[in-house]
Amino acid sequence: MEQVDVVVIGMGPGGEEVAGKLAEAHLDVVGIDQRLLGGECPYYGCVPSKMMIRAANALAEARRIPSLAGDARVSPDWAPVAARIRNEATDDWDDKVAVERFEGKGGRFVRGHGRLTGPNTVSVGDREFEARRGIVLNIGTEPAIPPIPGLEGTPLWTNREAIEATEVPSSLLVLGGGAIGVELAQVFARFGSKVTVVEAMPHLLPLEEPESGALLADVFKREGIDVHVGVKVVGARHDASGFTLELDGGKTLTAQQLLVATGRRVELAAAGLDVIGVDVSARSVPVDSRLRIAPGVWAVGDMTGKGAFTHVSMYQAEIVVAEILDAPGVPAADYRALPRVTFTDPEVASVGMTQAQAAEAGLDVLVGKADMAATARGWIHGPGNDGFIRIIADAGRRVVVGATVIGPCGGEVMSALAVAIHAEVPVDRLLHMIYAYPTFHRGIQDALRDLRQPS
Repeated sequence: MEQVDVVVIGMGPGGEEVAGKLAEAHLDVVGIDQRLLGGECPYYGCVPSKMMIRAANALAEARRIPSLAGDARVSPDWAPVAARIRNEATDDWDDKVAVERFEGKGGRFVRGHGRLTGPNTVSVGDREFEARRGIVLNIGTEPAIPPIPGLEGTPLWTNREAIEATEVPSSLLVLGGGAIGVELAQVFARFGSKVTVVEAMPHLLPLEEPESGALLADVFKREGIDVHVGVKVVGARHDASGFTLELDGGKTLTAQQLLVATGRRVELAAAGLDVIGVDVSARSVPVDSRLRIAPGVWAVGDMTGKGAFTHVSMYQAEIVVAEILDAPGVPAADYRALPRVTFTDPEVASVGMTQAQAAEAGLDVLVGKADMAATARGWIHGPGNDGFIRIIADAGRRVVVGATVIGPCGGEVMSALAVAIHAEVPVDRLLHMIYAYPTFHRGIQDALRDLRQPS
C-alpha cells in the first residue's frame, strides 16, 4: 500500500486540472488513466473536431464568393486536415507531452485502470494507493452503441474513427442527430461525401429548442444533406458495398460508411463505485453542490450528469481543488447559466432553460425572438446568415432564464446572455444598455423588445 495525498482516477480535462493544481500546491498526487492523459477532448473530441469544422467552413465561405466578391473555384482536399489533426494530437495520438507537463508540476502518472477498493483506497494493476486527503473521479464516458440487430461487430465509426479518418467516404450514414452527429455530418458533406442523417426524435438537436433543429434541417437540405427525423432504425447490415440501415416501415438507406453518434454512456461499475454505496446501474453519479460523492471522494466531468462538456468539467475542477485545499472564495456549483454550442454553420448556441423547461418549472414565461438576417449585421453578412436570437424570460422576476442564438458567431453572441442569466440582470436594464452597431449581438436588444406571452 502506497500512501499519497490525493488520487485522481481519470485524467480528462477536469481530472488533469485537479491533479495539476494540487501537485502545484505541493501535494503528493497520483493521476491514473488507462488511455491518453488529457482525455477525449484534445485527441478525439472538441479540438480536432473543431479543426475539421474550421476547414469545412473555409470551403463553404469560398463557395459564397460568387454572391459577394467575384469568382472562386474550390477543390476540397482532406489530406491537410488529417495531417493537421495528427500534428495537434502530438504525433499520431501520443500523450508524451501531456504526461511530461503533469510530471513537471510534481505529479505522478500511472497508466492503467483505476478502481476504488475502499472509501480511501484505489487499485491499479498490482499497485494500491491509500489517499490521505481524498480521491477524485473523472472517468468520462464511452460512445453508446444502440442494440440494433445486425449492427454489432460491423466496422462502424464512432467519433474516434471519424477523427482518425485519412479519406472522406463517398457516402456516409450518420445515426444520431445530436451535436456530434450534425457537426461531423456537415464536415464530411462539405468535403464531398453524400451524407444522410437519421434521428429518432422529432427534430435534430433534440436537447435544443425545436426551432433550432428545424432551421438546421433546412440548412442541411440546401447543402444536399438528407435528413430523416422521427424515424426508428430496426436493422443494420454490412457487406463489401457498405452499410444498410432498415427503417421502421421498411425503407432502407445505404452508404459506404456509417457513423454512430447516439450519445455516450458511463461505466460506474468499472470504477468500483459500489464500495462507497453508489448505484452503479445509474446513468450518472450523484454529487452535492461541492461535487462530493461521499466523505473524501469527489467527481467531476461527464460522470456527474451536469453536462458532457469540457467547460463543465473544468468549472467543477476549480470547486474540487478549493475543497481539497480548503481554499475560500470559490462558490458552490451553479448550473443555471450552463452554456453549450454546436459548431455547425450556422452555430447553434444556447444557455439556461428552453421554453418547455421554463414552463415545466412553473414560470410565467415570456418569449422574444429576432431574425438574424433582419439585423443590420445579418443583412450585411449576406449568404450564410441563417439564424435567430430567442430569449426566454421569467415574467415574474423580469430576468432572462434561457436563450438560443443561431447564426454566424452564435457562440460568441450567446456569451452576453450567459452573463445576463448568471448575474440575473433585469430585463429592463438589458433593454436600455448600449449595443454596438452593426454587430450580431445587437439583435439581443431586438429580441428583448419582442418579449411577450407565447401564443
